[in-house]
Amino acid sequence: MDKEPKSVVRPTDDEARLLAKGLIRSARYGALAALESGTGHPMASRVAVATDLDGTPVILTSTLSGHTAAILETPACSLLVGEPGKGDPLAHPRTSLFCNAEQVERGSPVHDRLRARYLARHPKSALYVDFGDFAFFRLKLLRASLNGGFGKAFELTREDLLTPVDDPERWAALETGAVAHMNEDHREAIKLYAEVLRGAKPANWRLACLDPEGLDLVAGDMIERLWFDEPLDDPSELRPMLVALALQARNT
Repeated sequence: MDKEPKSVVRPTDDEARLLAKGLIRSARYGALAALESGTGHPMASRVAVATDLDGTPVILTSTLSGHTAAILETPACSLLVGEPGKGDPLAHPRTSLFCNAEQVERGSPVHDRLRARYLARHPKSALYVDFGDFAFFRLKLLRASLNGGFGKAFELTREDLLTPVDDPERWAALETGAVAHMNEDHREAIKLYAEVLRGAKPANWRLACLDPEGLDLVAGDMIERLWFDEPLDDPSELRPMLVALALQARNT
């Protein structure tokens, strides 16, 4: 009897989960695959990417774009994230996210939260973010196919990819004040987070976004994701965590 082919997919572990989450959280852009409106033919577009508090990918699109009509007609889509570095681009990690696109109602609390987080990652989009023909879409995650490099394939579930957030509005309110305060009064600490704890290049680092699992640090086109050792259960735990991280960096 012929033997069944050996599966190349590895069992999902915490390292794979963290890698996939990091690729999503640190993505500046991705390749959106959708079915062209009217023809159903596959099409791919480059889109700028941010994330909601729970890690759901977020895009901002214009009605003039073909991919907007595509996901409005057929919400099922995929998003590829993971930037190639030096050498063979196929040797670098990337993940394909299987999603359903959901348009966000303008003026809703969700829209306000996503607008703030998107602008923190893509400040130049302030030129057009409020135009009437632009809309935010949350790409609701279903599952993912992670390629961590040659011979490192994983299949991940929605639960593997998302961060539980019990009270998004409370976290969003905290984020607004905390990000502004850190960037205005504690730039030295942010620099330590990026350059000491993450080993990033010296730059004008700032805090872009935060969530129960970590911080997104940015400097121009560079992005660093700093994970907390343990997820925070409540927004009140954030300040002690930031203080502890700064102390850890100074003592490293």
